[in-house]
Amino acid sequence: MGRQWQYSRILAGAIALGSATMLYPAPTKAQQSLYLSYPPREHQTSAAQIFLIGTAPPEGEVLVNGEAIQRSPAGHFAPSFPLKMGENRFTLRYNERTLEVKVTRSRDLAEIPTGINFGKDSLTPSRDIARLPGEPICLSAIAPPNATVSVQLGNQTLPLLPQNALVQLPPNSAVLNAQNQPTLTSARQYQGCTTGTNASNLGKPTFNLELNGRRISQKAPGAIALLSPTQLDVIEVTAAAGVARTGPSTNYSRLTPLPKGTQAAVTGREGEWLRLDYGGWIKASETQTIPNGVPPQSTIRSVLSRSGEEATEVVFPLTVPVPISVQQSDDTFTLTLYNTTAQTDTIWLDDDPLIQRLDWQQVEPGRIEYTFHLKSAQQWGYELRYEGTSLILSLRHPPQQSSGTAQPLQGIKILVDPGHGGQEAGARGPNGHLEKDVNLTISKLLQRELERRGATVYMTRETDIDVSLQDRMAAIDRLKPAIALSVHYNALPDGGDAEKTAGIGMFWYNAQAHSLAVFLHNYLVETLNRSSYGVFWNNLALTRPHSAPAILMELGFMINPWEFEWITDPQEQEKLARAIADGVTAWFENTN
Repeated sequence: MGRQWQYSRILAGAIALGSATMLYPAPTKAQQSLYLSYPPREHQTSAAQIFLIGTAPPEGEVLVNGEAIQRSPAGHFAPSFPLKMGENRFTLRYNERTLEVKVTRSRDLAEIPTGINFGKDSLTPSRDIARLPGEPICLSAIAPPNATVSVQLGNQTLPLLPQNALVQLPPNSAVLNAQNQPTLTSARQYQGCTTGTNASNLGKPTFNLELNGRRISQKAPGAIALLSPTQLDVIEVTAAAGVARTGPSTNYSRLTPLPKGTQAAVTGREGEWLRLDYGGWIKASETQTIPNGVPPQSTIRSVLSRSGEEATEVVFPLTVPVPISVQQSDDTFTLTLYNTTAQTDTIWLDDDPLIQRLDWQQVEPGRIEYTFHLKSAQQWGYELRYEGTSLILSLRHPPQQSSGTAQPLQGIKILVDPGHGGQEAGARGPNGHLEKDVNLTISKLLQRELERRGATVYMTRETDIDVSLQDRMAAIDRLKPAIALSVHYNALPDGGDAEKTAGIGMFWYNAQAHSLAVFLHNYLVETLNRSSYGVFWNNLALTRPHSAPAILMELGFMINPWEFEWITDPQEQEKLARAIADGVTAWFENTN
């Protein structure tokens, strides 16, 4: 979620688990008097303020630049200070111990170039692109006010006109500090658009700037090509689940993953990214070109369903494996097939444990929507795959709980994921203790509480080892639990207020996980009388799996001095684990 947000994922320290008791390694002699957990001694940021997170013995005062700061009963601190542009120096003192910190604030906004120059890295295209004939090709540059800017592209000269002041959006992580407002910059962007009519390589545009009788020229980093609509490349997805996005970089939002074997024509290129005929973008490395391929156009006739013990499979026989997308709502599941035309007269769908009815319509040429009306508002996961040219959709049935027993979660499989581990330390508390170890402590306590209630619990790790995000996600898909819970503790990006930010947060991605995230958030806040940080839709690795409802829990802020004391209190850890298990039990009871 951005470099600053990664602070909560990569800082280091240590907490070890011994049964239900927290065992802390002894601080170094220097740490016994004064210890700074964050920021590093030399730190760069674009934030307007910085927090200093650390600890010292509770007796006496800690001074920052000569002023006493507020501390928790255990002596932890996290004051925030405004930053001016350039260097900011802080001196921390406790008794005779001092620490020096230099924080350099840099601009993250586009600036007016000095002299007769274009703005740094402002010429577009910034990398090679390919578009269809007739499609707008827009070029832009940042230049000084009152300049005359034009671009030479092929045999034409295009004037670029000054636009309103450039508006920039902050990174997605800014919403975590409630600071996601657009920013009006002082830079002036010059833009213009053109089109081409024939397939050709237009090369790199040359930008010209005139100001006060002086002139400079500069080529754009990227070249421009026009594709032939009758000779488009056709690709096949080779990744197990091709990552499709709304645009040509990882900054763009994810779309429904494309199953292995999906075929599509390439209608545009930008760097290493391919635009597919249905509108999504995918990395070229996740595909292979089909020799002599023609743009795929599929037909579909009958549709077959078959109900198994744990899931209902619906088979869509196609002539070509086409791109797909999925949309979930409270009691419907909609599957869209692209580049497909229906010849359907018959669908076989018996009375099903999950599906009430299946409707379909050809909403426009080449696009069909299949809408499953479900018998329950709660969905339990789905999978999509191609077998040859047939698309197989598997919709999971509700888990079967044992009734009338003293163990209300009997028959329920739950995956618990202790976040981080090994080299991935996670957030660091004021005294240097690590999130990864608190995560494991709570996860083991939670495992015990869930098993007491009859659940079968799977752990992604039970010791301090490295487990990749891919392996954690694969475990959810392989084990197919009823729900998956990823256990974490929180931090903030630079610019936040560590002293005033606390509470429990829940993160979800697929609609089937929303109910669990909201219910568990509210249950923990009310039962434990904790602050609420909020419920977030978020594109995280451990919320993305769709084979089961999966949420990521942020159970408190490691960087908040007062909440950190609660986080590391063994008795409070026991209470938290019981409350999570009780909340999960109550959610299943309410859902079923």
